[in-house]
Amino acid sequence: MPELSAFPITNKWPATQPERLQLYSLPTPNGVKVSIMLEEIGLPYEPHLVSFDSNDQLSAEFLSLNPNNKIPAILDPNGPDGQPLALFESGAILLYLAEKTGQLIPRDAAARYQTIQWLMWQMGGVGPMFGQVGFFHKFAGKDYEDKRPRDRYIEEAKRLLSVLDQRLQGREWIMGDAYSIADIAIFPWVRNLIGFYGAGVLVEFERFANVQRVLEHFLSRPAVVRGLAIPQRD
Repeated sequence: MPELSAFPITNKWPATQPERLQLYSLPTPNGVKVSIMLEEIGLPYEPHLVSFDSNDQLSAEFLSLNPNNKIPAILDPNGPDGQPLALFESGAILLYLAEKTGQLIPRDAAARYQTIQWLMWQMGGVGPMFGQVGFFHKFAGKDYEDKRPRDRYIEEAKRLLSVLDQRLQGREWIMGDAYSIADIAIFPWVRNLIGFYGAGVLVEFERFANVQRVLEHFLSRPAVVRGLAIPQRD
């Protein structure tokens, strides 16, 4: 049985199934990327809720695994060369799991790098920009009298949705017929923008028919339905 006691994070979140991959997360757009991925590939895992309400992400145990104090993070007891691997950053985790299992990433080199390209597009653009829309529309930023920051992010969100809509023209998924980690990275953020953030009208979401179509397709996948609720909140 893998020995995980050397990792301080297991002091706060004990592994009841230490032979399984340990997931430390919360059902946010970044968090559900990994739970959806794990559900899609069928890799056994044990989820642990990292509660922002109690500042779990700032605890010494969590910081010992992820010094950047963000979710998600994983501890794989069966990492490279059979050694445990601790990993943070959702994009890096998606790549790791895809390569570990040989699933949801093309084998062809050119298509593989194009998939990674769209993964990076989400991480560098969609996540930060949609998140700023959420801050200025739903959270504390909504009370700012100066609406120029909000409007700047709204316009950038529209531009990114337009890029995505064009990419999806005539395609079932980001990479064509093949569902991939690019879709798993991007569509939880689209869902959050128009759902939890309630910004659908602001970004004129009705204009982006291809994005709407593929989002509905994405949300109908059984693994996505399961992954969106993991870890369960207290």
